[in-house]
Amino acid sequence: MHTSLTGDNAIYQMPIGNNLVPMNELIGQEISLTFNGEITCSNCGTTTRKSYSQGYCFPCCRDLARCDLCIMKPETCHHHLGTCREPLWGLDNCFAPHIIYLANSSGVKVGITRKSNMPSRWIDQGAVQALPILEVDTRLKSGQIEIALKAFVNDKTNWRKMLKNEVDATDLIAKKQQLLAEVSDLTTNLGAITLNNEVIKINYPVIEYPNKINSLNFDKTPEISGVLQGIKGQYLLLDTGVLNIRKFSSYNLTLTY
Repeated sequence: MHTSLTGDNAIYQMPIGNNLVPMNELIGQEISLTFNGEITCSNCGTTTRKSYSQGYCFPCCRDLARCDLCIMKPETCHHHLGTCREPLWGLDNCFAPHIIYLANSSGVKVGITRKSNMPSRWIDQGAVQALPILEVDTRLKSGQIEIALKAFVNDKTNWRKMLKNEVDATDLIAKKQQLLAEVSDLTTNLGAITLNNEVIKINYPVIEYPNKINSLNFDKTPEISGVLQGIKGQYLLLDTGVLNIRKFSSYNLTLTY
């Protein structure tokens, strides 16, 4: 789903065919999503029997730099070694300003994102608070700092707690000051810029959070329906279960409501 922030409110649009459906408007309504059996690679457009890396056919997953291990582990970036699968893509995406941030989705975590991905990155994670703490000029540097910070703070989201809204407000500014003191030598050596203390708060369009998580899956159930009780992260919260839309981003779906 496409995401944006209006004030403190997360706004969602779902691409269905050539249309963008404003999903916030459907909260509280009965909806139905039907998978017609066709999966289309988000890169080359070919039909594939299985989706890899959230939307690619196997050849594209194998050949594209955006599907390489270094996307998940940026500290392993190897562009400077001349071994990047897509050198020009790497220049555009990995040698752009990156942000190291703190987010509160199910507790405080550290993460990185391209500067251009804010605030969508935090909405996608279901964060209720976010604080950019450092800016660097390459993805590799952001990964190196993230690795150092992981010794002092988590880097994972408990997605079940996030969906149940089991999260308490945290003083991210105090946490930032504590963490930066631990890695000051590294951030100085990498030329990191310390950012202002601007905490972003995010409200999600939810009328009721689930007490129990029941995951829905188009591979098992081609037609999924229920009352849309909310949206958080990239999940639709239905009264019948939760659906991770990102997981099925290349599936051809029909939405009725």
